[in-house]
Parts: sequence; C-alpha cells; structure tokens
Amino acid sequence: MTTVLAPRVLAGRPPPVPGTRARSGDLEVVESLAGFSGLLDAARGAGRTVGLVPTMGALHAGHRSLVERAAAECDTVAVSIFVNPTQFGDAGDLAAYPRTLEADLALVADAGTTVAFVPAVTEMYPGWPEPPSTSVSVPSLGRRWEGESRPGHFDGVATIVVKLLSAAGRCRAYFGEKDFQQLALVRRVSRDLSLPVDVVGCPTVRDRDGLALSSRNARLSADQRGAALSLSRALRAGAAELARGACAASVEAAMAEVVSAEQAAVLDYAALVDADDLEPAADLSGTRPLRLLVAAGIGPVRLIDNLDPRASA
Repeated sequence: MTTVLAPRVLAGRPPPVPGTRARSGDLEVVESLAGFSGLLDAARGAGRTVGLVPTMGALHAGHRSLVERAAAECDTVAVSIFVNPTQFGDAGDLAAYPRTLEADLALVADAGTTVAFVPAVTEMYPGWPEPPSTSVSVPSLGRRWEGESRPGHFDGVATIVVKLLSAAGRCRAYFGEKDFQQLALVRRVSRDLSLPVDVVGCPTVRDRDGLALSSRNARLSADQRGAALSLSRALRAGAAELARGACAASVEAAMAEVVSAEQAAVLDYAALVDADDLEPAADLSGTRPLRLLVAAGIGPVRLIDNLDPRASA
C-alpha cells in the first residue's frame, strides 16, 4: 500500500497545486475543489485528455475496470472518492457504508489514476449539516424504481454529479452499467445542462457465480450471498422468457418468481423497461433498447441488478 507523503516538492516535479497532498509515484491526492479543478485544468492546458471516475469508495474490481478503461482512453485519469450524504435517506445506511480510503487509494494508483479527489463533506456542502439550498432533480427518470423506494436519492445523485463534473471540466466520465438508473440519469443531466462531458457506460463486472460486484456485498453472510444470486438468475430467466416471445407481464412474472422463491430475499421490483427513459416497455417488437431491472432486500442489504436482455440472448 502506498504511503501519503507530506506536502513538498518532489525531485524533478513542480510543487503541488494548493489543496493537494503529494504521494509516491504519479498520484496526487486532492482535498479541495480548487486543487482538483486546478490539476485538471493544467492537464488540459498541456494538451492532455481527462477521464473521470466518480466513486463513493469501498472500491472493488468493478471500480478498477472503470479506472483501467479511463486510463486506456485518456491521458490523465481522476477518481473522486466521496460518500455523498445527500443520496442516503437512511442515516443508518449512511453510517454503515464502508470507508476504506487507504485501500481505495492503493487500488486506483495501481490501476493508472493520476489524481484522486477526496473531499470532506464540508468541502462539497459548505453549510453541512444543513442541506444545500440548491439541488438538481430529474423527476422523469428519478421517480420510478429506485426513486420510489429511496425518496430523494436521485436528487442527491444528480446534485453531486453536477458539482463533480462542473469542477472537473471537459472530460470523459465513466460510470458502471450496474447502477443503470443512475447512468441514465447522469446522461440526461449532462445533456440537459450542456455539461462538457462525454458520459461512458461500462459493463457490469460480476463474480464467477454471477453476482454483480457491489460494495454492499461485503455485508452479506455466506447464506445471504447465496440468496443474492437470485437476482442474476431472475434476469437470465426474464431474458429467456423475452427470447421466447413472451409479453412484458410474463417476463416480469418470471423474474419475480425466481427472487420470491428465495426465503431470504424480499423482492422490491422486477421490471422490463425502455433503456432510454426507464418507462415500462410497451412495444417489444421494435428495435428500441430494453433493460431488465431487479431489486431486492437480502438480509440487511438492498441489492440491485440489471441486464440487456437482447445482448444476453
């Protein structure tokens, strides 16, 4: 694991931008918005392209795949690590969210990151614990599915994403398809607000048994992990039903049946939606992209998963 160095001028390198802490290798750990923006502005000024991977820490191989793709496509890679309190409706869920900063920094440095942005809550929300008086909302995409189960969640997501993308400036921003509703929302926010960003969706990374990688998986017992596999099985069942020419209701029923068969799983929703607007799919005969969505509680953990049914056929 790399060790944080005290701020100083490293041999052969310029002094760090104010608000940063020098680290060994090529990684700079940035704690202020001004320092973050300054480093990325300097990179673009030197003719370098910038890739951004926003995260909430507790990083795993799925996050690493995002960083590695950004490193393959961009000259400078920035990763933000910030547990955003405004997207948690449950204070207990926020408190239980794992914080593993040193391990996270080691992972992103090894994967090719140039800049790690690790702000305090008061850096992103200066009046905290008072919530910001301005927030971003996308009701058309945020009211269903996760939005219905987690009121206010997507307002918090949209607000922090706008703040991060505004600070980062022109870049390619990498998000995992595992949080598909979030990805759709980020694309809409970026388009509607004309943010100078190319939003890149990256495939879900799964363990060998099919479970989608998630920071929340660490809170599952061995038995609960087995029950969690019902989500990926449900998605495959839904895709098979669709391939047989079934209607949307039958596809959703097939998914729900798989999850409900697990005693430790509490189904929230199983849906077949239009991949662009996340509305329930009405026309299955056309060429519009579709997505299968599923969410369930497994013990103390809420898990989500999704699948492109046509790509998996």
